[in-house]
This record gives sequence, structure tokens and C-alpha cells, in this order.
Amino acid sequence: MSLNFSKGAVPAQAPRAFKGYVATVTVHQDRAEIKRKLMGKITGNKDAVIPLASVIKVLSKEPTRLVNGYVQLATEDDRGLLVIATTEAERSIAGNPRTILFTWNQRETYTAYLAAATAAVQAQGGNPFG
Repeated sequence: MSLNFSKGAVPAQAPRAFKGYVATVTVHQDRAEIKRKLMGKITGNKDAVIPLASVIKVLSKEPTRLVNGYVQLATEDDRGLLVIATTEAERSIAGNPRTILFTWNQRETYTAYLAAATAAVQAQGGNPFG
């Protein structure tokens, strides 16, 4: 890795990996890569690469003892679901390829990933809060 010592240069950050429920997401400076385990793929979800510049909102729900939480990197493809919040839309969140689920025992990882994803989207010039 070459270092850039020019004035105003921002050092490149190493990719960070976060293990969710049946999936792992790696946050790079310009993208997030989601790799699903076999059990995650059986439900119809696929691996995904999301350019952070295309994220229009970071949606999240904290995991509880009763319900899994999630972090979704919403893009233009999700715009219809962002406008109309119905139970059908909420059910489809788990089936979204840009969503990572977290269990109660993974709540620290959930918090770390949410912070990293939000910061990465902001670094790309986006507004993670819509």
C-alpha cells in the first residue's frame, strides 16, 4: 500500500467485516460486500455488492430478545418501500439482498456495523438519514 502524504489527503481505511445472522458484510471505502452462507441463500437471498454512493438511506432496527434487528443499505431500487411503510414492506426487508439481520447476541456487532455503514455513506457524500 502506498501512502499519500500530500496536503489534505485522507488515509485509506482498511475494510471492516461484520458477521450478522447467516451473512457477513465487509465495508470498504466505496462499497459494501455482502456474502451469504448457504442457509441465507436457501431463503432466496443472494450475495450483493452495494456501491456506497448509490445508498439513499440507511434503515435499521435494533435487535431485541424477541425480534431480530437489521441494517439495510437502501438504494433507488427500494424507494417504493421507503414511501409506503406497510406490513408487507416490513416483511420484505428480511428478503432484501441489501439487508443484514442481527440476533440479540449480535447487538454489539449491529451497533458497530450501523456506525461504520453510516460513516461510509457520509464519506461518499451521501445522506444516510434520507
